[in-house]
Amino acid sequence: MRIEGTSAVVTGGGSGLGEATARLLAKLGAVVHVFDRNQAAAEKVATEIGGVALSGDVTSEDDAAKALDIAAKAGDGLRILVNCAGIGTAGRIVGKNGPMPLADFERVIRVNLIGTFNMMRLAADRMSGLPERDDKARGVIVNTASVAAFEGQIGQAAYAASKGGIVSLALPAAREFSRFGIRVNTVAPGIFLTPLLHELPQEAQDSLASAIPYPSRLGDPGEFADAVRFVIENQYVNGEVIRLDGALRMQPR
Repeated sequence: MRIEGTSAVVTGGGSGLGEATARLLAKLGAVVHVFDRNQAAAEKVATEIGGVALSGDVTSEDDAAKALDIAAKAGDGLRILVNCAGIGTAGRIVGKNGPMPLADFERVIRVNLIGTFNMMRLAADRMSGLPERDDKARGVIVNTASVAAFEGQIGQAAYAASKGGIVSLALPAAREFSRFGIRVNTVAPGIFLTPLLHELPQEAQDSLASAIPYPSRLGDPGEFADAVRFVIENQYVNGEVIRLDGALRMQPR
């Protein structure tokens, strides 16, 4: 699908992978709606790229619907959704203080998996009523998983489960939405230099990078954005999960 002239929503667009994606889509001519719980971050990015800042929670039906309705009025309609919003938590299923609090597990599943599903279902509903573009296309949805979906480490049970669910969503959603001309794909990044990792000492960053076969460095958010661009523009990519990890395979710990 051609990106220029479309309206796009990027969740988690105020920082990290979402910010890099928002910046690239804007550069390519999309009207980008930066949807983030952090209003200040959303406004900063949106101002710099000439986009629209939207503050809200991806797990809220009302917040999501309001954001998508605003985006639907821009460009030639809402054509692109990129789900980057997510949280991580570390904790063993059974740790020194007993079993993981169920609320901790639920929170990660709710934000990462249910939040992604919430945005996807509401966006697809709006996309399905749009006029067809070239090649009978109406829209593209790109979700963000993680290599943890495949090789979750000890202490990553909640995170890995949430990202595994996102991986499993790609094919059934792509099959269901095919009748509307809406594609669904997932990018599963490895270890990227996001704001969280920026806070680590350089020695810790170097240690993480050394585990990556090639290139032996942390991923650049711009490389994630490039992958999203490829998925959007290549009409034959559908129902796929693309690992973006420098051949990394996570060890148990």
